[in-house]
Amino acid sequence: MSIKKSFNKSYIFVCIALGLGTVSSASHAALTIVEPGKTGNSKIQWGNAGGLSEARNIMYSNPTTSTTSFASANNTPSYFDTLPISTASRGVIVMDVESGKPLYQKNADVARPIASITKLMTAMVVLDAGLDMREEIKLDPEDFIGPKRASSRLKAGDRLNRAELLLMTLMKSENPAAKSLARNYPGGYDAFMRDMNRKAQSLGMGSAFFGDPTGLDKRNVASPVDLVKMVQAAGQYEVIRRFSTTKSYDFFVANYAAGNRNYPASNTSVLVRNGTYPIGISKTGFINEAGRCVVMETQVNNRPAIIVILGAKNSSARWNDAETILTNLASRRSI
Repeated sequence: MSIKKSFNKSYIFVCIALGLGTVSSASHAALTIVEPGKTGNSKIQWGNAGGLSEARNIMYSNPTTSTTSFASANNTPSYFDTLPISTASRGVIVMDVESGKPLYQKNADVARPIASITKLMTAMVVLDAGLDMREEIKLDPEDFIGPKRASSRLKAGDRLNRAELLLMTLMKSENPAAKSLARNYPGGYDAFMRDMNRKAQSLGMGSAFFGDPTGLDKRNVASPVDLVKMVQAAGQYEVIRRFSTTKSYDFFVANYAAGNRNYPASNTSVLVRNGTYPIGISKTGFINEAGRCVVMETQVNNRPAIIVILGAKNSSARWNDAETILTNLASRRSI
């Protein structure tokens, strides 16, 4: 993994190693914050990448990723319309993206607390606003106050730019980062929350409600079916794709009172960190009311799928369900 950071607060430079046979590989892509143009808004773009299509090409067209990488033991995979599996989590759906049909469902229409899965919606609302991603933001004490106590390595007085806070929100799931992004939104925190719920309505997420931008609020709920819609929408933002699947990043945090420091952080998803499967979007979540959760977009055997897992009783159950699904997806072939 080769990740470097420009300490110039005018830009954030993220070099992500895109690993062989996975979303990550030996090639590198850089996220830069481009100077504001005539519209007055800065834009986010990946180095020489041509936009969303290029981001997807990097993910999906790695020639070293083949169907045999995940094939069944006898190398004679068969195609089936449903996955013959059972899962321990309370709410699950596996959606075949190309056909729009579910391959597996379990309580898929039941709205449940979604914990930090919320942060995908937070990121979309931030990016929709077209704000200056180079702007330095200081974390205030109120950013650490929420519906629940949650651990954080951030401190009041920490200063990062908006892009860095977004990366912290999606990769490390830092709650004060998400809260600060909402507080520093046009119209303030209340306007941000209104726009989160409006965005959910615009996506047809009829079961969804957002009470805070972090997911610590147990009122943040959605059904697995509606979370598929949210993941699909998030997939239209190349920054969300890249940030949510960044394996690790060393942040430089400025703090005039407490002193500057380095903050090395890793992705909250073990699947992203391990790099075994091609994952294009990922977000984990946990509060007691939600259990262990994860949503992801993956592509196995050249066929994209969205996986939603809610309400696992522990971390092992969550990742066991995810591995079961991914292994069975690997035994399918396109027709």
